[in-house]
Amino acid sequence: MTQVSYVTQETFDEMQKELQRMKAVDRLAVSKAIAEAREKGDLKENAEYDAAKEAQGILEAKIKQLEGTIANSKIIDTSMLDTSRVSILTHVTVTNLKTNKQLTYQIVSEKEADLKMKKISATSPVGAGLLGKEVGEIAEINAPAGLLKFRVEKISV
Repeated sequence: MTQVSYVTQETFDEMQKELQRMKAVDRLAVSKAIAEAREKGDLKENAEYDAAKEAQGILEAKIKQLEGTIANSKIIDTSMLDTSRVSILTHVTVTNLKTNKQLTYQIVSEKEADLKMKKISATSPVGAGLLGKEVGEIAEINAPAGLLKFRVEKISV
């Protein structure tokens, strides 16, 4: 079963640029490395050749995976998002009821998730637990660290 990735236009464009770079630049570099290793003689005992072929396999797998992600991506127009409930690509400010600390996260697809940038995946325990919540609601989330309780304070684009 393929999983739909909800992304912004910016992320979609970045994925396409990365795919183009891998196909045009990285493939050429790997091909050159294979050709150079092949020129060095016996392929049975040529570690450079083996490494270049392995790099080629890894690159082709990454290309295939990215092509699949792009094919299954749905671009979301953030100006059309409903901010009455937490949904993909919304920013949500929550209060951790245990520590009384306020945090703001953006709910994103797995491809865009980056905790340093305060972007959490909609499939993560916290992201999934917040989806669909409204301002004032409390989300009880079973996480590896135990039961977390967050009160939704604000939802924005």
